Amino acid sequence: MTWNLWPRTKVEASKCVIPLAATIAVLRPHPAIPPTLPYAPLRCKTCCSALNPFSRVDFTAKIWICPFCYNRNHFPPHYSQISETNLPAELYPQYTTLQYELTPPDTNLPVFLFLLDTCVISEELHFVKSALRQALGLLPDNALVGFVSFGTQVHVHELAFSDMSKVYVFRGTKDIPKEHIFDHLGLPAARRSYHPSNAVTRFLLPASDSEYALNSLLDELQPDQWPVSPGTRPARCTGVALSVAAGLLAALNPGTGARIVALVGGPCTEGPGSIVSKDLSEPVRSHKDLDKDAAPYFKKAVKFYEGLSKQLVSQGHVLDLFASALDQVGVAEMKVAVEKTGGLVVLSESFGHSVFKDSFKRVFEDGEQSLGLSFNGTVEINCSKEIRVQGIIGPCTSLEKKGPSVADTVIGEGNTTAWKMCGLDKSTCLTVIFDLSSSERSNTPAAANPQLYLQFLTSYQRPNGQSVLRVTTVTRRWVDVAVSSEELVQGFDQETAAVVMARLASLKMETEEAFDATRWLDRLLIRLCSKFGDYRKDDPSSFTLNPSFSLFPQFMFNLRRSQFVQVFNNSPDETAYFRMLLNRENISNAAVMIQPSLIAYSFNALPAPVLLDVASISADRILLLDAYFSLVIFHGMSIAQWRNMGYQHQTEHQTFAQLLQAPQDDAQIIIRDRFPIPRLVVCDQHGSQARFLLAKLNPSATYNNAHEMAAGSDVIFTDDVSLQVFFEHLQRLAVQS
Repeated sequence: MTWNLWPRTKVEASKCVIPLAATIAVLRPHPAIPPTLPYAPLRCKTCCSALNPFSRVDFTAKIWICPFCYNRNHFPPHYSQISETNLPAELYPQYTTLQYELTPPDTNLPVFLFLLDTCVISEELHFVKSALRQALGLLPDNALVGFVSFGTQVHVHELAFSDMSKVYVFRGTKDIPKEHIFDHLGLPAARRSYHPSNAVTRFLLPASDSEYALNSLLDELQPDQWPVSPGTRPARCTGVALSVAAGLLAALNPGTGARIVALVGGPCTEGPGSIVSKDLSEPVRSHKDLDKDAAPYFKKAVKFYEGLSKQLVSQGHVLDLFASALDQVGVAEMKVAVEKTGGLVVLSESFGHSVFKDSFKRVFEDGEQSLGLSFNGTVEINCSKEIRVQGIIGPCTSLEKKGPSVADTVIGEGNTTAWKMCGLDKSTCLTVIFDLSSSERSNTPAAANPQLYLQFLTSYQRPNGQSVLRVTTVTRRWVDVAVSSEELVQGFDQETAAVVMARLASLKMETEEAFDATRWLDRLLIRLCSKFGDYRKDDPSSFTLNPSFSLFPQFMFNLRRSQFVQVFNNSPDETAYFRMLLNRENISNAAVMIQPSLIAYSFNALPAPVLLDVASISADRILLLDAYFSLVIFHGMSIAQWRNMGYQHQTEHQTFAQLLQAPQDDAQIIIRDRFPIPRLVVCDQHGSQARFLLAKLNPSATYNNAHEMAAGSDVIFTDDVSLQVFFEHLQRLAVQS
């Protein structure tokens, strides 16, 4: 949470500058969660919140009082044996998160519909085929698999007829309504008396039965044969292909979890969803084009993918996007469909790159490495009477469920207390922005209650079809800020606050015209330091910050320079990709995206974190930078020279060999636990790839003050201000009367 103690009134909350927000990893495995309970929870009959450890219980009368609405509920007969010494699991004080099994494992197993772009060179097609073969080998035997390929046209492959390959072809030039897709594929419309699922089995087979058919299909598959004249892009109908895939999945039984796994190798140039014309002299849109409204295809494509996302959400199906190309493929336009369905997204330069290959493999792996993919989730939030929900930032869709806890203002997916998450996994994280009701304190029992309560109810389907409900109930204390703001300060979580502000700034950059994120963040930081800093008016040298806030300005300094705010040098696809991951990862991962970590390795000390500053560079040091999307192993000048001379192969220089290996081993540990797999860059001081490190460092040494620097360190050629100068400006502005 941004604040772990909450002010009581809306006015006091607005003075806190940073909004009241909570981030929750809805399915994160946790050692403290007991085994899943084989029954459904007891619910309050007025507000539907689940029985939890904060409920007050009268054991003699067998009544529990709901902490959210103060309603009295009777325990049902099968709870008659409860007492202070015989508690059910849901009343144990340490079990604030519990899981309930709502249904046994189901026959409706997950569906993976692979959608493959064939408008690629044969080398790329070879890479993607081998990745698909590996994935098929990893899928559980009973998962259903389907296959659609597309180029200038869409090809739906029938798998049940293995003696001869049978393909249904759709034109790629215009959108095809769902009914036409049903007709063309010979699927009965759902309103007929018999069930559509039987007909679908021609296209979707269990992985164990389809492996032979799919492997021979992949053997035969060629790059798209449609002729491409010189100076033009191939005709690629990504939008229609996704429409057809969604239409095919519409014939499944309701409630079946399904994913469209789209492997795209270039921009859509044909039919709805196009992002650029076929003429190569016209470049793919840039941020500048979007700002100047000079991207003629953009709005139309976004509208098309918004429509597709509505269809997928209503069906409960997920779109995963694996985009591998040197140029853009339209991630910025497709973002809405991936994000609203809770899909995965991976952006890489080629289907042969480890970022794609290793990430794709992780999706289908089981055991420790498993992502824990789950289906058909919904999240509901119950909160104490005074609290309102403004909305959620993250991979979900509002279900427009109204109620007394819905705020008037909307941030992200709002206007609701329930959200749909078609796809969710172990790392899915949501950010909920709260508000307080504007009415001043009344004489309700709530006013007397020192605690506030929040409850998150996440129901979802496991891959085996079993329905599970996970309930997390948390409590925090109200503080009277008028009496003392000291307590409030102690409850500030600066890391969470930095991530929440990054998510808010990214959202505003996408939804508000001409929004200046840097100025907005600066003004916010000045207000925060004026409110919570200790200083004498107009005396910058007297300014100090409480330790609870001391790291926050540094986070904001790095956020202003990060890829979330500075779009220069990034394509719209890259920016969309970075923001999608920022919005779905947990706080510690998102914090590394904003402010990378830097570890130094040297002969005379153990590996240790060092300042994210150019002064940390030294000729006899190796640095490991973790910027989340990339990992950089940077060898100082002397280290690189010794390595080039081959000292590490000589027996008397064993310690040098170990020094070279240590950052490599640590990088592999980071790579193993991360999805998507980060890009690994290994470089030397003054080498061309060193820019991956220099771009992230605080430029305390530039060409203006190079003479003051220690020997062997480095300088950065930039006019950006350094953290020290930034902080001096901040102090001066914060103390102004």
